[in-house]
Parts: sequence; C-alpha cells; structure tokens
Amino acid sequence: MSRVYNFSAGPSTIAEEVLQRAQDELLEWGKSGMSVMEMSHRGKDYVGIAEKAEADFREILGVPDNYKVLFVSGGATGQFAAIPMNLLRGKTSVNYVNTGIWSGKAISEAKKYAEVKIAASSKENGFKTIPARADWKIDPEAAYLHYTSNETINGVEFQEVPDAGGLPLVCDMSSNILSRPVDVSQFGLIYAGAQKNMGPAGIAVVIVRDDLMGQALPITPSIFDYKIQAENGSMLNTPPTYNWYLLGLVLEWVKQQGGLATIEEHNKAKAAKLYATIDASPFYANPVEPVYRSRMNVPFTLAKPELEKTFAAEAKAVGLVSLEGHRSVGGMRASIYNAMPAAGVDALIAFMNEFERKNG
Repeated sequence: MSRVYNFSAGPSTIAEEVLQRAQDELLEWGKSGMSVMEMSHRGKDYVGIAEKAEADFREILGVPDNYKVLFVSGGATGQFAAIPMNLLRGKTSVNYVNTGIWSGKAISEAKKYAEVKIAASSKENGFKTIPARADWKIDPEAAYLHYTSNETINGVEFQEVPDAGGLPLVCDMSSNILSRPVDVSQFGLIYAGAQKNMGPAGIAVVIVRDDLMGQALPITPSIFDYKIQAENGSMLNTPPTYNWYLLGLVLEWVKQQGGLATIEEHNKAKAAKLYATIDASPFYANPVEPVYRSRMNVPFTLAKPELEKTFAAEAKAVGLVSLEGHRSVGGMRASIYNAMPAAGVDALIAFMNEFERKNG
C-alpha cells in the first residue's frame, strides 16, 4: 500500500494512527462481539464511547461547565439555519462579518430568519484581507455577532478573537478547530463540521453557552433545537454513531501529540515553510495580506496560469493530490490541517521548486 499526501480542503487527510486504530477495531470493538457501527446508540458500550469523546473534547479545548457540547448531523450548513432559529431570542436582527464564501453562505441562510446587518466585509477587495476591527459597524440591539474564523477557499484566517461589543459571539470554526488553543469563554457559540480537523464528514460539533438555549423560534425543528438536543445527550434521534466514534479517536490522537499548544507550533511551522517558498519565488504568488494568511489553507497562483492542470497532474503522479484550487477562484490550494505531516509539506515544496525549475 502506498498512501498519498492528501491536500484536500475537506474531507481531508486523517492521521494514519487513527485509521489504523479504526481498522483494528472495525470487526469488533473491545469484547463486544460487534463493530461500533452495529451498536445501539443506547447501549452501554456506545454510550461509553460517546461520553469519552465529549470528555476528551472538553479537556482539549478547556470547555467551561456552563457550556453544552452537542454532536449533531447536518454539518456546519445545518447550523447556518439552526443558529438564528435558536439565538434570536425575541430580537429581529443579527450581525455578520463577511470575509469569504463560507461567511456568505451563512449570511444567505440567516436572511431567511432575521434581518442580517453586515458589520464588516472584505468582498470588494476579493476577500484578501480582514477589515480592521475599528471599522466594524455592529448593531448593539442585534441578537449576536457571527464570523468565520478561517475561510478555506480564500485562505483568510482570523489570528485573534474579535471584540463582539458585548453581544454573544458566534463562530464557524469548521476549518481550524483543534488547530490552536481557544478561550471558549469568549464565545456564546462555536460550531464546526468534522471533516477538516476532527474526522470524517457526517457529524458536527456545537459548543453553546447555557443561557443561549431554551428560546428557539416556534418553527425550529426539534432536531435543531439546542435545548432539546442537550436534554437528550445529542441522541434525540440516532446520531451518526461511527463518525462520532472516529471523532473520538482523533481527539485521542490530538492528546497524544501533546495537545493544542504543541499542534499549533507544528501548524505554524508547516505554514511558514510553505509561504516562505511562495514568497521567495517569482513563479508562485499568494494574494492574501500576510497578517491574515491561513495556516490551514494555502491558495497560490502560478505565473503561467495555463500550467495549472499540468502542475496538478504532475503533482498527483508523485503522490501529492487534491491541489486544485476551488472551482470558484481557480489557482492551486494546499490544505495542511493537523493530520498533514511536515514531510508532506516538505514534499510539496520540493515538487514546487522542481516544477518552477522546469517551467519558470
């Protein structure tokens, strides 16, 4: 078997140790006589798996006791609707920061339930930066302030938590959760799809402060009602059980790496090497303002755009796959999440240097 270096933005690469553990336990978990995917979600064995995953998640992120952690289906896209349905709490408007395509999708969904006020936007400059906090216009009467901490397509990432002006701060952390330490107490709600840094697609995690639950809109489906989900231990219906188990294995792997502080240093080092290669070359370019460059998703262009398909094909031939940029922006993109080893980034850099030598 020969595994490639997978630079996909999501579903993304998963640590080999996690995949090996899942393979070893596929036919039988413990002494249960069955696979995890066959277990009743109400059974003692599976409840133990789910409870350990939540405990590890709380430990790794330092989640305070006055927050619930929910494991739900529907991905982050489902939460685009669930958030206004749960958090309006009698108000009619919400604040959103628009820094990329995923922010835009969240905004479009929220407009179905509330008046969306754009606190700040970098759309006019092509999402190459993040507007200075001093220039944001936040409606203090709105229900909350929402932002996307990392934009996978445009490669823009917040490096600090913004001041919400006293409002509950809501964050889509789908693509950079578990990549660095986070002070959860600064947020009213954090949500994230799993398929970047937490495991396979099919499950999402919501961290929600207790006081923000219990006032969902009457139209809110029970499955999207945070209070109901919390009261049922995220098992109002049958949850994506195997995905939850795999997420738990990823959390164990994160702890084995030394936790988020150690993982952050690895991520900073990987990103720094790749950006340095791009910046040192007249053949490659990254359009994002350096202070806001993403550590997770590195888009870059070639001086000769007509070579993009050749670049991707030759990279694939040497085991470097999924380097094509998103269809909406083109170019190339390397997603270097937690599970991408430094050796993968080194291999990409070596390929980029050789490709430039031949085609520059």
